[in-house]
Formats: sequence, C-alpha cells, structure tokens
Amino acid sequence: QVQLVESGGGLVQAGGSLGLSCAASRRTFSRNNMGWFRQAPGKEREFVASITWSGGRTGYADSVKGRFTISRNNAEMFVYLQMNSLKPEDTAVYYCAATGAPYSTVLVTTTAYNYWGQGTQVTVSS
Repeated sequence: QVQLVESGGGLVQAGGSLGLSCAASRRTFSRNNMGWFRQAPGKEREFVASITWSGGRTGYADSVKGRFTISRNNAEMFVYLQMNSLKPEDTAVYYCAATGAPYSTVLVTTTAYNYWGQGTQVTVSS
C-alpha cells in the first residue's frame, strides 16, 4: 500500500509560481510511476504531468507544457511539480497518484494509477 500526501497548494496571482510536493510512505516508491492530475469544479479529473519510475521519462498535458515541471527524488520518496506562469484556468484541486507497478512509458489516464492522495487546492487569481 502506498500512501500519498500532497502539500504546497495555495493562492497565487496570475503569472506567479507554486511548487507542489507529494510525499510517499512506502519504501518501494522507486518502483512506481508517478503522476499529477487536477480537477476543477464541475469538471472531470484531468492529466497534468507524469514521470516514469526511473525518472527517465516525463510527459505533460498540452495546457501545461513549457510551464510545469515534474521531478522525483526516489531516495527521499517524493515527487515534485513546479508550476510557473500560472493562469486562472490552472485553478483546481491537484492530486498526486502512483501506479502499482513500474512502467517504462508515461501514463496519462486516471485508470492507470492505483493510489491517490487527498489533493491540494491551487487557486490562481486574475
């Protein structure tokens, strides 16, 4: 079982930056692909970014490409999402997710992930 705890959300003005962290509780964290998803009010949960278990590959939604960066530290068991040039449309609850096994490809669907955090609110004011 993997437990995930997100932190770092908050309120920021458009054009600003925020960093989200996701801490994992299991020693085999290094064998899980990790992803960030978000859900705005009245909308479905959508893919934001993903990183393979080794950290060798990353993938991003078109809407955040060039602005967001995902990274991981397997020794410290956390994954990080750096968000720059934030826009009001980035406002959502952001969720960290982990797969149940290692994959060499970037995974972008919610069904590919077995474990989820509780989410952290990000609000971008215009």
